[in-house]
Amino acid sequence: QVQVVESGGGLVQAGGSLRLSCTASGLTFDEHAMGWFRQAPGKEREGVSCIGHRGDNDYYTDSVKGRFTISRDNAKNTLYLQMNNLKPEDTAMYYCAAGRSYYCFGSWSSQSGFGHWGQGTQVTVSS
Repeated sequence: QVQVVESGGGLVQAGGSLRLSCTASGLTFDEHAMGWFRQAPGKEREGVSCIGHRGDNDYYTDSVKGRFTISRDNAKNTLYLQMNNLKPEDTAMYYCAAGRSYYCFGSWSSQSGFGHWGQGTQVTVSS
């Protein structure tokens, strides 16, 4: 069975950094685009970043460009999100998901393109 598990969340002060990890099993990891999404209280879930199956074809939502970096290690079946210069507005539950195709498309932030989701990891940024 497919299992997607996020880790690395926690409490950090504004300006600090965290690195989230996502390990997927039960699927051929290097055949899937992978994405990070987040949901803050009272808001809809939004796309944060997406990366193609070979580590290219990466996208970011405007609010995190220059601060977050998505990467993957296919040998370890692991996806990463390096988050620097964190802001209170980044506080949310962060989810990892496996795409239904090899690549991220222009509509990657739509949840319909992702078939397997993790349970989420909480990121809280204090001011």
